[in-house]
Amino acid sequence: MKNKGMKDSSAYDDRTYEVRNDNHAERVRLYDQHSFEGMDWPDTEDGRYARAYLEPMMLDGTQSFMSNVETTLLLARIDDLVIPLTVNDTEYDNAYVCSPYTHYVSYAKQELSMLQKPMLEKGLSVLLSLIGWGMKQSQINKVVHVNNWLLSTNLYPAMSGEQAECLLTAVQERYPEHVIVFRSLCPGLHPDLTARLTEAGCRLIPSRQIYLYQAHDPNFGNSKSRWLLKRDYELLAKHDYEFVSESDMTDADIPRIVELYKLLYLEKYSYHNPQFTERFIAAAMASGTLRLYGLRKEGRLDAVMGYFCRNGIMTTPLFGYDTAVPQSVGLYRMLSACLIGQARENGHLLHESAGAAQFKRNRGAVADFEYSAVYERQLPWGRRWCWLLLDRLLNRIGVPLMRSMKL
Repeated sequence: MKNKGMKDSSAYDDRTYEVRNDNHAERVRLYDQHSFEGMDWPDTEDGRYARAYLEPMMLDGTQSFMSNVETTLLLARIDDLVIPLTVNDTEYDNAYVCSPYTHYVSYAKQELSMLQKPMLEKGLSVLLSLIGWGMKQSQINKVVHVNNWLLSTNLYPAMSGEQAECLLTAVQERYPEHVIVFRSLCPGLHPDLTARLTEAGCRLIPSRQIYLYQAHDPNFGNSKSRWLLKRDYELLAKHDYEFVSESDMTDADIPRIVELYKLLYLEKYSYHNPQFTERFIAAAMASGTLRLYGLRKEGRLDAVMGYFCRNGIMTTPLFGYDTAVPQSVGLYRMLSACLIGQARENGHLLHESAGAAQFKRNRGAVADFEYSAVYERQLPWGRRWCWLLLDRLLNRIGVPLMRSMKL
C-alpha cells in the first residue's frame, strides 16, 4: 500500500532491514510504509506515544498533517525504542525540519533582520545566496534525519550513545549516498549522545541558540524574573482571560488553533516552519500527543499552546496567539507565564526553542546552543565540502557572534 502524499521509496530496499555491528549488541530493524503494519510496537510509554504520533503519518503521509513537509518516513526499532527517520533527496522548498538548505539558507536569510545592521545584513544575504547555490550543487538535501519528529525541537527518548551509534551504522549501510543527521542535540542535555556520535565520526554543526528554563528547580530564576512572571500571570485576571485545558476545547476550536499558530509561527516568524493542518491538531487532541492549553475570553480562544514531555524535558512545538489583539494586553506574556507554570507542575526542564531572546533571559531562561550531529565521511569531496564549510563558519564565527549579540 502506497501512502498518500509520501515520496515513492521504491528506489530503496523496502520491507525490513537488519544490521549487526561487532561493537554493538543491539539489533536495528527499519520499517517503511509497506512493512510497518507488521511492526511489534513496544508496550512502553515511549512506544505508545510513538505509535499514536507516527502511525497516522505512516498511513496517510506527512503532508496530511504538515502541508509543507514532503519526505519519506521510516521507523527504526532498536530495543524498546521506536525512532522516526526521514529520507530526502532535494525538496528545497521543504520546511526546515527536513531541509538543511531551508534551515541554513532560506530561514537564515529571513533572520538577518534580527542583527539590525543593514550593511551587515546585505553582505550576509549575498554570501548566503552564493553558499546556497553551491549547496544545491553538492546535494545538501540528500539527507536522512534520525529521530526526526518533524517538529522545531526533537526531544530524545532515553537513548544511549551506544544505541545512537548502532542507528548510525544501520542508516549508513542502507543509505550509503545520504548524509546522516541527528537534529536537536545539546551537549549539556545529551552528553552521552553527542560524545558517542562525535567519536563515531559525526561533526557537531550549530543550528540555533536555544533557551532553557530550569522551572523544575525550586530556586529557579532570581527575584526580578520571579516578579516578572508573577506580573505576567496576573494579566489573566486583569484582562478577564481564562486558562483552559484541552478538556474545555472542542472540534469547533480546531480551525482557530490552526489560525493562531499561523499568525505567530508562520506570518510573524517564517513560513519555513512546519505548517500544521487541522488534521494534525485533531489527531493531537484525540491521541494526547500534545497537551493543549489556551487563553479564552467571552468564548473566544485568543492564544494556544501545545507541549509534550520526554525524558525529563518539555517543549512546545505549538504556540500562537491573535496578533491583532493590542500588544499591551500581553497575550504572549500570559501564555509564556502559564507555560512555565506547567513546567513547574510537571517537574520538567522547559526547552523554549529559539527567539524572543531578551524576553526569555529576563524571565530566568539560560541560553545554550543546539547542534546537528552530521555524518558525511563516506561521501566524495564534492558532496562534503558544504558541511565542512558550515562547520567552520558556524563554530568559529556564527556561535561567537550570536553569543556576543545575545540573539
